[in-house]
Amino acid sequence: MEANCSPFKIILGSSSIARRKILAEMGYEFTVMTADIDEKSIRKDKPEELVMALAEAKATAITSKLQRINSQAKDSEPIILIAADTAEAISQKIPLGDYIKDADPTLLITSDQVVVYGDAVREKPSSKEEAREFLKGYSGGHAATVGSVSVTNLKTGSRKGEWDRVEIFFHEIPDDIIEKMVEEGIVLNVAGGLIIEHPLILPFVKQVVGTTDSVMGLPKALTEKLIKEVL
Repeated sequence: MEANCSPFKIILGSSSIARRKILAEMGYEFTVMTADIDEKSIRKDKPEELVMALAEAKATAITSKLQRINSQAKDSEPIILIAADTAEAISQKIPLGDYIKDADPTLLITSDQVVVYGDAVREKPSSKEEAREFLKGYSGGHAATVGSVSVTNLKTGSRKGEWDRVEIFFHEIPDDIIEKMVEEGIVLNVAGGLIIEHPLILPFVKQVVGTTDSVMGLPKALTEKLIKEVL
């Protein structure tokens, strides 16, 4: 889909390649900025509460980072000295203007996701061994993704967020496929080591009750809904 001429700017608060791809497919142009928070320090009993808390924490952290950047820009124009963790933002020309006074609103989109397997809530695998254990558990079984989206209007301060759940059923996954996925390493970068769109795993996905974009980390319909609500 071609990028549309939206009456607003978008900052995607995620380094996820899948989320960037999905947002681009939705027709939006955007810049990227990461939150760099300690996700393990935020714990909740229910997966839905956890992903919502994490998405909101990311939004708060990025908003604070933007405020610091703006302050530095005003204090040190025309030269801006900035920490290394914001280099990506600068290289992608994130607007450093006053988001309150800007004519067009800027929307910050943050999200999070976990995998639910039985009674366990799974985040990114901590090792190849854990990733292998996760994938063996999915073989011939069932798991679910619980993902959140939070959209913040930086001009008005309005923030809306919701969560989405998708059920996934698998055929038996051969051990050699699991080993290839683990050795490739990409499963270490996703919640629960679950990446159903991967060409090695896709043939063993029996049924998806929900949308693939939600499993990949950014449900399109929910994101569009929240964008409209904060404008």
